[in-house]
Amino acid sequence: MIANLPAPFDDACTASAALTGLIAREIKTQGWISFARYMELALYAPGLGYYAGGAHKFGDAQSGGDFLTAPELTPLFGQALARQVAQVLAASQPYVLEAGAGSGRLAADLLLALDTLGHAPERYEILELSGELRARQAATIAQHAPQLVSRVHWLDVLPEKFSGCLIGNEVLDAMPTHTLVWRQDGVFECGVSLNPDEESNSPFIITERPASTALIEAAAMVTEAIPIHAPYRNEISLAVRAWIAELAQRLTQGAMILLDYGLPRHELYHPQRDGGTVRCHYRHRVHDDPLWYPGLSDITSHVDFTAVAEAGFDAGLSVLGYTNQAQFLINCGIGELLQKVGDGETVTKANLRAQGAVSMLLSPNEMGELFKVIALGRGIPQPLLGFTRGDRVHAL
Repeated sequence: MIANLPAPFDDACTASAALTGLIAREIKTQGWISFARYMELALYAPGLGYYAGGAHKFGDAQSGGDFLTAPELTPLFGQALARQVAQVLAASQPYVLEAGAGSGRLAADLLLALDTLGHAPERYEILELSGELRARQAATIAQHAPQLVSRVHWLDVLPEKFSGCLIGNEVLDAMPTHTLVWRQDGVFECGVSLNPDEESNSPFIITERPASTALIEAAAMVTEAIPIHAPYRNEISLAVRAWIAELAQRLTQGAMILLDYGLPRHELYHPQRDGGTVRCHYRHRVHDDPLWYPGLSDITSHVDFTAVAEAGFDAGLSVLGYTNQAQFLINCGIGELLQKVGDGETVTKANLRAQGAVSMLLSPNEMGELFKVIALGRGIPQPLLGFTRGDRVHAL
């Protein structure tokens, strides 16, 4: 057991053991799997992976969740974001596509806020593969925005073409990532093998193999931005680049707005980040062992926003803006929205909760600087509201 982590419940251990067996069988067949493949199975294996199983993920510690996202902190997040979404819809089509809608709270808040702004989408589609999360999203939307629930539809795959606004809040960080090690004799990829020590607590160990051509080419792009002094370890997500490129091919007009934690390339691969950024989240605790009870922890890594911008640009999109979350929300008027909470009334617990949540969203020591926002689009006039001040595209 990792120090300070609560012991999993028996049913969770049983589910993890089933997933461990599935992963072990694939390793036995292939002899070795990349860390990206391990992460994919740990998070998304049907019925067993972290996001595909039935465990509660989103929420505070009291509710049994593993972490909180911005929409769970306050509806003001969705209300501010809605102002940016409304601008995109006005310049394209009344269609919103949300990738990975989590608890459904952001969808409910966006629908209500867009309706208030006079830009309620004709369709609000959610790309979600987890049946458990779909059910939770449907219940959340029905509870908070019942008059708009008929406009919400769930997708198994991306639409062939779409015009409107795509939202991705904390989606990219959970996409499978490759772990690389730069050594004096070349670039190697870390993967997962079976542990030969049968008495070990873990059935898996991390081992290395020479990197593939695609990863070597991606690693060369990193070294063009910042010198890498071997030995050095960090991650590269080919999945993020492929996903952005695929979305770009399907977007006829509109914009995708992506919010996540990460950095531009020259900061992400700084020498001080030797060791990488893979982190695991379990019951509001962070640990760095992705092999611990597969399927019970969320596994994430920081987003290379330079790679996101490059993938979009190479596929014909314009980079419409890039800034930190604090600046984006301020530009979208979250301060004004906060002032309206209990406006004209005495200070209440709701006022104090809203102030505390907004402080967390904006504080550079919390989510304000760690989280970034990037917008990629086609056929959308600039400037976008969220990037009118403090745009950092030049830093990419």
